Amino acid sequence: MATFALQLKFTDPERRMEVRPAHRDYLAALNEAGKLVAAGPFADQTGALLIYNVADEAELRDILAKDPYTTADVYEIVTLTEWSMLYPITD
Repeated sequence: MATFALQLKFTDPERRMEVRPAHRDYLAALNEAGKLVAAGPFADQTGALLIYNVADEAELRDILAKDPYTTADVYEIVTLTEWSMLYPITD
């Protein structure tokens, strides 16, 4: 398994809000499946940070292709990089 950090920049705030419920449902399913570690928008709503735990970048690209935000074209990828988590936080 590999962990990836994804930083997004939102490009269409109005359209983003229209598809946000479907996007959040999609993320919830990924979280339940153990594929999404953490996700959330920046406080200024200009973008978001998402952390995925997947087999490889190809799997992540497939996940992103199916995300309602991708199909609605409401973001640009700023950074997509494999990440080494040093201190996991658990409940």
